[in-house]
Amino acid sequence: MSRRTALRTGALATAAVAVSAAPASARGGGGGGRIDTHHHALPPAMRKWAVDNGLLPPQGGPRWGQWDLRKTLETMDANGIALGVASAPAPSEIFHGKAKAAAGARVFNESLADLVRSRPTRFGFFAYLPLMHVDVALKEAAYALDELGADGVLMMNTAGGRYLGHKVFDPLFAELNRRRAVIMTHPDALPEDPEPIPGVENYVADFMYDTTRCALSLIASGTMDRYPDMSVILSHGGGFLPYIGGRVERAGRRGEGPSPAAFRRAFKRFYYDTALPLSPYASPTLLNAVGPGRVLYGTDWPQVEAEEVAHARRAFDRDPNLSHRDRTAINRTNALRLLPTVAARLR
Repeated sequence: MSRRTALRTGALATAAVAVSAAPASARGGGGGGRIDTHHHALPPAMRKWAVDNGLLPPQGGPRWGQWDLRKTLETMDANGIALGVASAPAPSEIFHGKAKAAAGARVFNESLADLVRSRPTRFGFFAYLPLMHVDVALKEAAYALDELGADGVLMMNTAGGRYLGHKVFDPLFAELNRRRAVIMTHPDALPEDPEPIPGVENYVADFMYDTTRCALSLIASGTMDRYPDMSVILSHGGGFLPYIGGRVERAGRRGEGPSPAAFRRAFKRFYYDTALPLSPYASPTLLNAVGPGRVLYGTDWPQVEAEEVAHARRAFDRDPNLSHRDRTAINRTNALRLLPTVAARLR
């Protein structure tokens, strides 16, 4: 990643041609394009920090490590995505030292803020919070929300083997609740780091399980009830949570899980993104359980490559479980209601 001036010059100058040529519906503003709330970015300064700290190789690496602004805008335009709310879901443990956590999170968040400043109707961002150090996370949340104009924050599901419902995170949730902040949660490998199933990448099931465990932690600990003014987005359609709701309630009746009432309150309060992706497998359960008003459009770009973003978009547009009104809500209006700073920029 380069510094702020580089973001405003070379890469963005190249991308400007693609943006100016894009249809109005995909450029933001009043055209009505989709708002992608599960959208990752790795601007040049962030990538440089990751390479310098041994987190990425200088060349190659995973798909998410090869983010490119021009390709991002092309993919957004091709799929009618007006704006992506960018985030950088780095594993919590890479910020083990306090100084590294403070420096790295600052690079992450200033890089994303620069991206938004350069294209305010194409991007928003969720600020990264380094959860290994709650005091650092509190300072970074204040800086990102007050100074950088973040649209919300990103919290990994775990840090140091602790899920977000652990009491160590209470001061952070208290502050985010005071601010009525939007929190995007994001999975990673399970804390136990089990051996992967041969031939099956861990994102297929382990990420879903990680999200489910995080949600149950937030419910069982009382975090969701103690902090009613914050909004929480569960990635990937909430993992397995919608599917196992009846099982959770049964456990609660037997004193072996959160109370059924606490589960139902939180379940109806969470937001869920479509980066499962939604499909005839998952749509009926999620929509019947929470309704379209709690679902947000998400792609998981660039970890999900352009061809799969298009495939998921076509499947979403053809999903027989969704009406035109449902699609409009999920594509755009739910996000505008949840993220007033995004709505203000698009106006």
